[in-house]
Amino acid sequence: MSIRLQLAALALVAVCVPLGAVLASGLVMFGTHDFEKIAYVALASAVAALGGALALGRRILRPLAHLRAASTYLASGDLSARAPEKGPREVQELSASFNEMAASLEQLFDARRELIAWASHDLRTPLASLRAMVEAVEDELAEPGEYLEAIRIQTEILSELVEDLFELARIDAGALTLELRDAPLGELVSRCVSSLEAEARARDVELEAHVSTNAVVRIAPEKVERVLLNLLTNAVRHSPPKGGVAVVVEPDTDYVLVAVEDSGDGLSPVAAQRMFERFWRDDLSRTSSGGGAGLGLAIARGLVQAHGGTIWAENRDGGGARVAFTLPLAAGRLASSRP
Repeated sequence: MSIRLQLAALALVAVCVPLGAVLASGLVMFGTHDFEKIAYVALASAVAALGGALALGRRILRPLAHLRAASTYLASGDLSARAPEKGPREVQELSASFNEMAASLEQLFDARRELIAWASHDLRTPLASLRAMVEAVEDELAEPGEYLEAIRIQTEILSELVEDLFELARIDAGALTLELRDAPLGELVSRCVSSLEAEARARDVELEAHVSTNAVVRIAPEKVERVLLNLLTNAVRHSPPKGGVAVVVEPDTDYVLVAVEDSGDGLSPVAAQRMFERFWRDDLSRTSSGGGAGLGLAIARGLVQAHGGTIWAENRDGGGARVAFTLPLAAGRLASSRP
């Protein structure tokens, strides 16, 4: 039964029950000689009550009709459809919830379209390079051995991009599986710094770690290592010669703060706000020429949040940029300073 019919039935019940009581009381009190007057008064009251009920029902049903129309447009693919937030308070709340859902869906589909567009763009470059090399070999313009190294590099770029897209898909779907275990943070930081020492030395950048805690954290070590390596790689590549990059680990009550600081040019206001968006590149610090697809920081944010932490970026007071994130301490393992 529709809401309209239910409201009509409710109005009839609300009118007929007291009307019957009035008629019965009139018959008992005044007898049958005044029944005609009583009937006229009751009829006029009933008509007025029904008119008021119909007006009230129309006021309730009008915003519901708008909401139904908006939901129909949304279901047909119009993601900009919104319901007017008018009517009774409950209907206003329902319309507001619908509009929030519609806005979330629109953002989700926009993000998907952007993801497809950027992924297609970044896949096109290595694929075009591979096609050109294959055609050169087929036309006997070059020997296969001449392109082996270039083919290997382009294949690695494609593999990394596909792996990043797969990781993002799992993060977005909430299907990311973390094998959490207690791990000493200092050892993980040391491994990451050691793995980038050669690149930092080649770029004449000093790379160091300042670990002021023996904290044991509850993490998936390979995921946190991926986050830290991404931040360190960005910092090293965007630091000037003779510059410095440092990993700073500081304890807190129930979490540990890990920060990567560099001595570069710092972040623009736009970069500080948008650098964790997928495929976003800043003209100065995140260009496709560096080999990145613009997914590393988006993945880093997803991995940190999956651990229950937060990640942010800011400029340092003394110059340069600082990207920091938090990790939860293992149960019963309070952070303690090194002696």
